[in-house]
Amino acid sequence: MNVEKLMKMAGSVRTGGKGTMRRKKKAVHKTTTTDDKRLQSTLKRIGVNAIPAIEEVNIFKEDVVIQFVNPKVQASVAANTWVVSGTPQNKKLQDILPQIINQLGPDNLENLKKLAEQFQKQASGAGAAEDDDDDVPELVAGETFEAAAEEGQSQTS
Repeated sequence: MNVEKLMKMAGSVRTGGKGTMRRKKKAVHKTTTTDDKRLQSTLKRIGVNAIPAIEEVNIFKEDVVIQFVNPKVQASVAANTWVVSGTPQNKKLQDILPQIINQLGPDNLENLKKLAEQFQKQASGAGAAEDDDDDVPELVAGETFEAAAEEGQSQTS
């Protein structure tokens, strides 16, 4: 055998320099299952319960839909926490919209139309004209706040 190769091998198993003890066993790296265990213990502490028979979960983010098919869904209403675990698929809203409309009933379809109208108003800037209602109204000429307050007090008395 090659002496240099033996020296390299011998040097790689030592924990320190010359004359130190050799490692007894090879270090095993831990996997990420500890994170999963920690997450599951935290969820158990919160008190989540599994919700069975959910075939699909869709999460809407702007024009992208994150879709989970046959996910594991857990929820805790008291902690306002929902956990969806499974394999996600990113899809465009235009591609998945016909599937979603078929799943909705007539009541939810009306709600979806209202939401779509609100988003269109916000996107087109038409909602900005309606937001002017929140501004402070202008004073009527000749009236002051003090006079209006005194009138209000005299009417309630």
